[in-house]
Amino acid sequence: DVHDIGKNLVDIILTNNGYEVHNLGIKVSIAEMIDRALSVEAHAIGMSGLLVKSTLIMRDNLEELNSRDLHHLPVLLGGAALTRTYVERDMRETYQGRVFYGKDAFEGLAVMDRLGELRRTGVDDPDFGRRPGGRDLPRRPRRDSSTPTGEDLPGRAPSVQADNPVFEPPFTGSRVVKGMPVADIAEYVNETALFRNQWQFRPVDGEDDAAFKERIRPTMREQLASATSQGLLLPQVVYGYFPVNGSGDDLVVWDSSDRNAEVCRFRYPRQPKDPYLCIADFFRPADGDEVDYAAFHIVTMGAEVSKAAAKLFADNRYQDYLLLHGLGVEMAEALAEYWHHRIRTEWGFVEEDGPNLIGLFRQQYRGGRYSWGYPACPDLEDNLTVAQLLEADRIGIQVGEETSFQYQPEQTTSALICHHPQAKYFVAR
Repeated sequence: DVHDIGKNLVDIILTNNGYEVHNLGIKVSIAEMIDRALSVEAHAIGMSGLLVKSTLIMRDNLEELNSRDLHHLPVLLGGAALTRTYVERDMRETYQGRVFYGKDAFEGLAVMDRLGELRRTGVDDPDFGRRPGGRDLPRRPRRDSSTPTGEDLPGRAPSVQADNPVFEPPFTGSRVVKGMPVADIAEYVNETALFRNQWQFRPVDGEDDAAFKERIRPTMREQLASATSQGLLLPQVVYGYFPVNGSGDDLVVWDSSDRNAEVCRFRYPRQPKDPYLCIADFFRPADGDEVDYAAFHIVTMGAEVSKAAAKLFADNRYQDYLLLHGLGVEMAEALAEYWHHRIRTEWGFVEEDGPNLIGLFRQQYRGGRYSWGYPACPDLEDNLTVAQLLEADRIGIQVGEETSFQYQPEQTTSALICHHPQAKYFVAR
């Protein structure tokens, strides 16, 4: 998908250890991977992705390699949506060749070193990359006649209240906002995600978390000041409130509170077992007398930060690349958090927020915020629907089949925002 920081880290580590890496970029088809692998006589293929849907595409790619009798190629898989058990059990059952889970770039390096050793010595290790690994999980019970499935699932989760207060929004329709102070957005940066996950810093000499963050904050201030002075961070938002209702597993968006015409609808998966949650449950039912409301937003830090980071990577300035790219990613996430706070303020329930920023990262606020590509709302195609609803082209957003339904510029994210008090993260599968 479009999230490439992990893949680029693997490129950096392997290249610095003497490997020849062909980095094909983002949103790469299996046909392109195969063509390049064959043309350069590659010794392995690597795939990385952040979104849940990317893991399904990886499985399809492995099946394509099987069908083309290319299972002699070892495959390394990494990304936040993957687990070791999923790769070393499910994916190894799928692929006829060797397949490996890369928790991080250094694990990928260790795998490549071992593959190289086997190739040089001619020693065979048939279990390497083939034997099932991961945790020993109990087998999923077979469905029986008492387990709801398909049409037997409830049309609405019984545990979700249908008499919660409906908060009327300050307006309906969409608006564009530009010129937000970068310093205000930076107040909402998740320092753990930036310092540890993006920048890969770690505590030293027994530092506790507070001391660790205090040591790294000067780097963050320097990076922010540099990016701001160069005009690389250009925050923009398009957002709005819309009359809606839940209809089974669908969220229906209306043209007005009179519900005269349907503008669009979103379909969400429902949990196959109790509590049977679906995002559509958090809105008043369409067959009732009441209209409900939902907020949508798309936030972006603009294209300049991605362009500048790509140039640093191309110039082999890897440390500078990691710092700037990571900052761009987490500033986009901070903007989403910042604007969600603005929406709760406008909508009239911000006083229900938790006492501090850490609490906000743990959903200590009324309602929920759901982004497409994650378990409760996995369909990336809905990114296009949101962009059309909000007229996101007004802030330069591009999305469609040609972008694999992922937003451009890269540092862009969208969300549906619910006011229902039970709307929190959950997994629907």
